[in-house]
Amino acid sequence: MEIRKLLEGAYDLHVHTGPDVMNRKLDDLDMAERMSMAGMKGFAIKSHYFCTAERARLAQKSYPKVNPIGAITLNNAVGGLNATAVDMAGRDGAKVVWMPTFDSANEQAFFRGGNYTKKPFWAKLQEELIAKGKVTASISILEDGNLKAELHDIIDAVKEHHMILASGHLGKEEVFTLVKAAREQNVKTVITHPNFPSTFYTKEEQKQLADMGAYMEHCFTTPNTNKVAWETVYEQIRYVGPQHCILSTDLGQPTAPFPDEGLMDFAQRLLDNGFSEEEIRTMSVHNPTQLVED
Repeated sequence: MEIRKLLEGAYDLHVHTGPDVMNRKLDDLDMAERMSMAGMKGFAIKSHYFCTAERARLAQKSYPKVNPIGAITLNNAVGGLNATAVDMAGRDGAKVVWMPTFDSANEQAFFRGGNYTKKPFWAKLQEELIAKGKVTASISILEDGNLKAELHDIIDAVKEHHMILASGHLGKEEVFTLVKAAREQNVKTVITHPNFPSTFYTKEEQKQLADMGAYMEHCFTTPNTNKVAWETVYEQIRYVGPQHCILSTDLGQPTAPFPDEGLMDFAQRLLDNGFSEEEIRTMSVHNPTQLVED
């Protein structure tokens, strides 16, 4: 089957479009047009800094057959672990809530420790802020091994507005604790790029999280930028099972492929490495649709 046909109705739940604080390859309207032309269904607009729900609504007005999805990332720019910000985002139509990314204690320790052989696109701005002494405190969701009180309010808001809770760049202990608490409230969870350098989980750990109800979000850009081997991605997906995985791209960087191109490349690589058409559609169409539409 032609890859474009295989990805009809697909979602990409991790796209960095503009306008944004950082330069992006395309804006929300460009992305909606490309999704429409490719026959894909929708995309989640990720900003590390701001809620994108209003942008998503405007994009859908221009492209009513596409489903742009608003989101919020709980970094310091929105007040960190801010349940009110989550509630307002949900009221405005946002569907995805990312836990802290580069402001998480886990990511800060990894980043400042010089552990990246190839730095993420956001690193340049973080380094500028560090040089100016303007980086605010790192964020942990645990206190004495337990979720902070704010997290229970955030989970309540996510549940009330039928949103998805994504792990961001939290550490492993934080993520396992969060997924357990979310499961108790029947809140859907997604493990953000579980083979990214600062958020790397073994296939056994991914299986544990999947058994707790979480989806593994495998992002194209992680192996495409040599942060993990493609063979490792294939092995992890096979071990956990496509029924517990979704395919995203994490694209939007100016020098990277367009997100729709990245998703098609991802699907082709999977097809060439023994994954069936049905398994690819499970990860690119069925599972993301169940997350954002049910």
